[in-house]
Amino acid sequence: MYKAILYCAVLIIPLSIVGCGDQRILEKLGFTQTTSYDLLPSENNGQEDKLMISVSIPKADPEGQTKRETLTAVSTTSKAAKIMLSRKTELSLVSGQLRNTLFGLSLAKKGLWEHIDTLVRDPAISQRVKVTLVNGNAHDLLMKDYLPHPRTGKYIDRLLEKEGKAQTVPHITLFEFTRDLFDDGIDPVAPMIRAVNDDVVIDGIALFNEDRYITKIGPDKSLIFSILRGNFKEGELSIDLESKGEHVMLSSLISKRKIKVHSSGYNQFSIDINISLKGSILEYIGDLHLSDEKDRQKLENSISDYIQFETKEMVTKMQKNKVDSLGLGKRIRNSLSYSEWTNLVWKDIYPNIEVRCNVQTKIKDYGKFEK
Repeated sequence: MYKAILYCAVLIIPLSIVGCGDQRILEKLGFTQTTSYDLLPSENNGQEDKLMISVSIPKADPEGQTKRETLTAVSTTSKAAKIMLSRKTELSLVSGQLRNTLFGLSLAKKGLWEHIDTLVRDPAISQRVKVTLVNGNAHDLLMKDYLPHPRTGKYIDRLLEKEGKAQTVPHITLFEFTRDLFDDGIDPVAPMIRAVNDDVVIDGIALFNEDRYITKIGPDKSLIFSILRGNFKEGELSIDLESKGEHVMLSSLISKRKIKVHSSGYNQFSIDINISLKGSILEYIGDLHLSDEKDRQKLENSISDYIQFETKEMVTKMQKNKVDSLGLGKRIRNSLSYSEWTNLVWKDIYPNIEVRCNVQTKIKDYGKFEK
């Protein structure tokens, strides 16, 4: 019995010593929640551009004067900047709680992959970290406190989560951006934000050609983009039918999209995007009587015509800027053999293919009040 106890003690003591050596005290850790990246052009021609990286670190000290600590470093690489950031704080910086990465517009125009690649390779960083574009300087947006909102990092994260559920911006993570970047049949997109006085607002959807920012969809047209991009079961859309003096507010939208590819010869393609919409009317201003079935059909046709026009205009804009943000190339690729697709220069053909948008709208209900 004595020998058995002695053997157990011999085994337990070394294990406890090893465990103590691997301890991490929470109060001594700096959990990076949000990171911003900006391009600083070189002052001297021929020299490499500098990268400005800032981080926002929540503080758990209840006696502290601030709820977060912000750090900034300027370097040629993100990893070198991380070392410089570490020298400015008594905390040990860790990336396991990173929630969002903000990229300034000037950096996005040059290309993001070099910086996203660093994040993707880091085993401590989750692939679910959000990718967000800032219309302006990401550092300035992150450093500012927006009272009475929560601390800036949490404020932006909650804003994107809420707007993503409402279909006004796509939910884009490191995984999704990287997946679309390396897929030869689609280009990446990302939500865009900007600072307006004491608020951060959604500024639309950024469209990329490979990893370079090209153009954007305005915030007032973002739900039209969601209708084109895929299916969803929740959303609100405000429509002004100016030619008819009518205004409609649709809620609880259910959108379904089907794409058909047609080929009429060598490298000759056309695409039909068939969209089915169902929604409830929360507000209507106009001369029609929604309790009348014929008037409801007229309104449904007017809504369909409006959305059909807007979707066609949006597709034309994407083709003009050579950004396949809807993944139409994937649909054509799936209709071809591997050798046919590899011999096809999709980027050259994409701007010239005919895309037809067909929309059918159904009003599910028009509120509690009837007359």
